[in-house]
Amino acid sequence: ALALAQFDGVRSLATGILASSAVLGLVVGFAARQTLANGIAGILQAITQPIRIGDLVTFEEQTGEVEDVKLTYTYLRLDDGSRLIVPNERLAQSSIENHTVIDPRIQIEVSVWIGPAMDADHALELITSEENGVKARVAESDKDGVRLAATTWAAGPAERGPAAAELRGLWLRRLREHGLSSA
Repeated sequence: ALALAQFDGVRSLATGILASSAVLGLVVGFAARQTLANGIAGILQAITQPIRIGDLVTFEEQTGEVEDVKLTYTYLRLDDGSRLIVPNERLAQSSIENHTVIDPRIQIEVSVWIGPAMDADHALELITSEENGVKARVAESDKDGVRLAATTWAAGPAERGPAAAELRGLWLRRLREHGLSSA
């Protein structure tokens, strides 16, 4: 290689090849920046594990369960059943609220409305249960009625919907049985 560098023609050819490969490297680098950034963010995510498969997270006002974490994208199953695919670079640059990182249980809240003349204290007693971890409170009231809210815990993200439906159904049945429901 040193012997070939002595010839002016070879030297100018080598300079041209090096210059074009540098330009080509810049073009490829700029074109691949997003993919490389997503890949690096995916590697960092795998090391630090701010979210894991099965976690319930809120990202940019969207709440869902982490379905899969790949090198470049993370897949979330949203509450409405749709799938949100997020580039890992965006996850790395944004705040993520992980609801299950410390405790896999999820607090759920259900609401029922009763008429303004109905006994709200008695309606709250019908669902409150220290044994089952159910707490109830008056959430709001207006001229049309009183909204009561009860909270309890679901074992994990997948149990949120069924647990909420079960608690709401139980409360509505008890309200009907005690004459506190307009339905």
